[in-house]
Amino acid sequence: MKGKNQFLTLGLCILIGLSILGFTLGNSLVNMKSLDRTVVVKGLSEKEVMSDTVVWPISFKVTGNNLVDIYNQVEIDNKKINEFLMENGVSKNEITLSSPNIEDKMLYQYDNTKIPFRYIATQVITVYSHKTENIYKLSNKIGELVKMNIALNNNGNINYTYSDLSSIKPKMIEEATKNAREVAEKFAKDSNSSLGKIKRANQGQFIIYNRDNHNPQIKKVRVVSTIEYYLVD
Repeated sequence: MKGKNQFLTLGLCILIGLSILGFTLGNSLVNMKSLDRTVVVKGLSEKEVMSDTVVWPISFKVTGNNLVDIYNQVEIDNKKINEFLMENGVSKNEITLSSPNIEDKMLYQYDNTKIPFRYIATQVITVYSHKTENIYKLSNKIGELVKMNIALNNNGNINYTYSDLSSIKPKMIEEATKNAREVAEKFAKDSNSSLGKIKRANQGQFIIYNRDNHNPQIKKVRVVSTIEYYLVD
C-alpha cells in the first residue's frame, strides 16, 4: 500500500512538472512570436556643400619643325599662363609645371604625304588649390588665353572634391535616424501598435556627387540609413 502511494505521489509530481513546463514553453512561444513583429524603414539625410579642393590641368600644344623654336615658344606660353593665373588670385605655390611631351610625326610617316609640322609639343600646367569658387570663376575666363594665341588642349577635366566629410557625418547620421524613426512611428500608429527597440541598424554609405551639371564646385552629400524596429501591442 505504501509503495502504491509513493507511485501516485511521483506521478502527481511529474504531472505538475509537465504542466508548469508546458505553461513556460507556451509563454515563451508567445513572447518569441511577439518579437518577430518588426518594421524596416529608411531614413534620408542630404546636405549641400562647397568643394574644398580643385585640380585644374591646363594643357596646350605648340607645333613646328625646329625643336629649339618649339621649346622657346613653350616657355613663352608658360609665362603667359602663369601671369594670367597669378593676376587672377592663384598663388605661385598652387601652380605645378610638368615637362613638355614632344611627339615626332616623322616616326609615324609611312607614305610620301607631306606633313605640315614635324613636331608637336604638349605642355600641362596644373593648378592645385583650395580656393574652389575662385578657380571655378577663373576657368570660365580661359578664353582669354586663346586670345593670346595659345592653343589650348582638352581643358574640361577640372576635378572638384570635398574631403571634410567627418565634420558633417555625425549630424547627418542623427538626421537620417530621426527621419527613419518618424516613418516607423507612423507605421506603428497606423497598424495599432507601438514602436519598440531597434533590432538592427545599417548606417548606409555616404555618397558625394555634383549638385548639377553646371556647377561642379557645389556638391551634394547623401546618406540613407536602414533601421529595423520591434513592434509591440
